[in-house]
Amino acid sequence: MGCAISGLAAKAEFGDRTTEETAGAAYPSEDQIQMIKESWKVIQDDIAKVGIIMFVRLFETHPECKDVFFLFRDVEDLERLRTSRELRAHGLRVMSFIEKSVARLDQLERLEALALELGKSHYHYNAPPKYYSYVGAEFICAVQPILKERWTAELEEAWKTMFQFVTSLMKQGHEEESNRQRHLALSPKERPDKKNTAL
Repeated sequence: MGCAISGLAAKAEFGDRTTEETAGAAYPSEDQIQMIKESWKVIQDDIAKVGIIMFVRLFETHPECKDVFFLFRDVEDLERLRTSRELRAHGLRVMSFIEKSVARLDQLERLEALALELGKSHYHYNAPPKYYSYVGAEFICAVQPILKERWTAELEEAWKTMFQFVTSLMKQGHEEESNRQRHLALSPKERPDKKNTAL
């Protein structure tokens, strides 16, 4: 595959961090935010195409990710996926999340809430947190040809920073929901927050 991405999915230390480490993921600088927003104006004209390319590439580079997707797990022919309405619909949902993230880069609290909720919902989809960063890497590879000469090392770094920040919050949301579900599964006697009122 032609994308020589140097960081996001390939760095094991990013994919395997704990919540404490990722909670401190860098937030994009003002210059990076402006670069991301300017490039998004070009990308948004091709969001359906980018969504499909992103997921076909994801399944090519990380075939284990298909197991999370009930509709795609048994599809071996990646060409068939390129024309799949279901994959197009999912790609558009992911691109919509990216669009909302870009729009909220100036509204940190709203961006954090959005990413935390997405992480919580992905707990219920049984989507392992280690897969989250793969999507960002494939997005970056998919948009490079669209942006052509506008693509620079600085712009790549800006998008990586945004995806690292967002995926760290998604991982945090996943962990919070996992803990909540474990807590709910305990009997009332086993719950640590149950105060012993008997003297």
